[in-house]
Amino acid sequence: MVTKEEIEAFITQFPIYQYAFVKPEDIDFNERVRAICKKECPRYGNSWSCPPAVGKVERCRERCYEYEDVLFFSSVTEVKDFTDMEENLKTKKEHEKMTKIIEDYLRGQGLLVYTLSSDSCSICSKCGFPKEHCRHPEQMHPCIESHGIVVANLVERCNMDYYMGERLLLWYSMIFFKNT
Repeated sequence: MVTKEEIEAFITQFPIYQYAFVKPEDIDFNERVRAICKKECPRYGNSWSCPPAVGKVERCRERCYEYEDVLFFSSVTEVKDFTDMEENLKTKKEHEKMTKIIEDYLRGQGLLVYTLSSDSCSICSKCGFPKEHCRHPEQMHPCIESHGIVVANLVERCNMDYYMGERLLLWYSMIFFKNT
């Protein structure tokens, strides 16, 4: 069984900005987060990593509660124009790579893991949802907000940063884990 201290020792090799270990019960889930997804995100209804494909918020909460602990972490990147969504999304690749490496490490230590990340999956240029099964279910990380998780509340609870000005962008990931 890997300890939190061993996990901390492993993640120090990455450009993680801030991190915290939390319990799933400490996370706020709210159906209203989905309203933002539905109104503002073009991936809503078009990706296996987004609603409605991930299931109802209550089912997402139940799935998260199946785990004992959560590693919640952020990375920061500099952008020229905070309002340029295309530029912003290009910066998430490094965060996603780091998330995958940490997820693989935890699996390699014999833990069961479930990973959520900052944005919907973009592994494929076009998601097969809803006509085809996900082509990469072992690599796909659903979006944190897709589960109705109120990131701002968790950030505040963990004394982490949420906004650092218009030139710095924060990406977040959550890796739920438990012993097998």
